[in-house]
Amino acid sequence: MPKPPNSGQIASLPLFHQVRGQKVLLLGDGEAAEPKRRLIERAGAIVINEMSEAVDEGVRIAFVAYEDAKACEAAAINLRCAGLLVNVVDRPELCDFTTPSILDRDPLLIAIGTGGASAGLAKHVRLRLERILPQTLGKLASALQKIRPQLRAKYPSGTDRRRVLDEALSEGGALDPLTESANKRVKAWFDGEKGGARNEIATVDITSDDPEELTLRAARLLGTADRVLLDGEIAADILARARADAERFTFSDAILAADYAGQTVILRRKLPQ
Repeated sequence: MPKPPNSGQIASLPLFHQVRGQKVLLLGDGEAAEPKRRLIERAGAIVINEMSEAVDEGVRIAFVAYEDAKACEAAAINLRCAGLLVNVVDRPELCDFTTPSILDRDPLLIAIGTGGASAGLAKHVRLRLERILPQTLGKLASALQKIRPQLRAKYPSGTDRRRVLDEALSEGGALDPLTESANKRVKAWFDGEKGGARNEIATVDITSDDPEELTLRAARLLGTADRVLLDGEIAADILARARADAERFTFSDAILAADYAGQTVILRRKLPQ
């Protein structure tokens, strides 16, 4: 049943389901089933292919990927009547749940879904986020988990903990998640050292005037930098990937102050002659 317009409701209830070591039913094979098999195994679950086994053993989740549409409909009805949650590939109207496009920064996991409206849209939103979010996000999550007991001891009040974490993790904060080395600053931040403040300089070699040829790292750095230093003539299409409010200087005129609290990116033109 579709949600009422302007109701403030969401179309689906997003959940992260722990299935490691558990059995998950997958019916069907071939091109439609293989991506689901990889997803199930990636989550650490055990794939089984017999409906009777799944029902007898109390399996909770089922994927249906038959090529025949009628077979999919029949399987969905039977499985749902047996108490399983069902996903039918490319048939959102038959699904109890849909599978999102996943961005993995273990242990941080970002799931992007459209409720079955467009898997392609979800994929391309994920690809765009891949360009922005650093690979070190998972390390930041792990570092924060490691100091959780000390953080609770230092700030017994949940309100105080949220406040200091919000301040540190906010844009421009000591642990800004969009900076590559935030995970390395967790201890310094917790100890109250000035070294927890963000002050980073990165160099990006520009080897093409086409912004689509920027590496993921380069695109992310450009999108988050506080100021951009231009070492050589940089194409306008490349500069358009930088934050609109980022300060811009020519490299020869810039002075890199050691106490500058921000992220600086040096764009160095290195196109082939």
